[in-house]
Amino acid sequence: MRKIIKFLKTDGRDVAVNLVGCVIVGISFSFFTYPNNIVSGGLTGISQIINLLTGSPVGILIIVMNIPLFAVAWKKFGLRFIIYSLIGMVGSSVAIDLFNLLNISLTDDILLAAVYGGLLRGLGYGLIFTSGGTSGGTDIVSRMLRRKYAFIPLGTIGLVLDVIVVAAFAIIFKRMDAAMYTIITIFVASRMINLLLYGTANSSICYIITTSPHDIANQISKSLRRGATLLKGEGAYSGDERDVVLCAVKRHQIPTLKRVVSSIDKNAFVIVTQSHEVFGQNFQNIEKID
Repeated sequence: MRKIIKFLKTDGRDVAVNLVGCVIVGISFSFFTYPNNIVSGGLTGISQIINLLTGSPVGILIIVMNIPLFAVAWKKFGLRFIIYSLIGMVGSSVAIDLFNLLNISLTDDILLAAVYGGLLRGLGYGLIFTSGGTSGGTDIVSRMLRRKYAFIPLGTIGLVLDVIVVAAFAIIFKRMDAAMYTIITIFVASRMINLLLYGTANSSICYIITTSPHDIANQISKSLRRGATLLKGEGAYSGDERDVVLCAVKRHQIPTLKRVVSSIDKNAFVIVTQSHEVFGQNFQNIEKID
């Protein structure tokens, strides 16, 4: 117990972020989606389906169904992940049941509820994920799949799992309209989660084919404070050797890069491509685990 308390004290900021995410998830569910019959995805959606059939509290159902998943995740992800996922799962479940007692609906427009409910849901879950945990349920399954298929964004994996639950809801209750609005909510939420986890993809990779590679690389270092790599290439048609400067920059640095290149070699050939993720110095931590 002392180790756990000490562990939480050293990570107080992450705990706070996690709890804020739980509150936002509760607001999304209780004030937007649930009053408008928009089913949630994942284990929350399964709990909501059972709730509609039996009247059992959604939050309690979520906790009960998470027990076997946490037992599996304990060995795969370790103590920190389990602690923060427990906070996320219990916190969001309690928030959902407490806010449901208020019986408040902030809008009767189902489209507004779908969009804003999705935004808040994605924001809440995104904060929980950035703290290093999950809200349990299919979020744990998503993490497991993410480790095996690292090229797929976490929000996209969650989107697929959520669609399966929504399809079950539509079949059981024959509510195709509600299911379609739910897809809007889930899509908006997944985009928000990916935005929080991976940013706005504001990094770019630049290939500069030039006759003055060293001068350009040195000026990039001075003006943009970015490193560069010198590559050797060959013209496919002419067979002539080509020098290529490769560098990763933030999107807002591209105009400066253009000025640097044009001031040294006006005949340089520059290719700028958008990157999904860049790891290393001054970018994302390469040791970060999704």
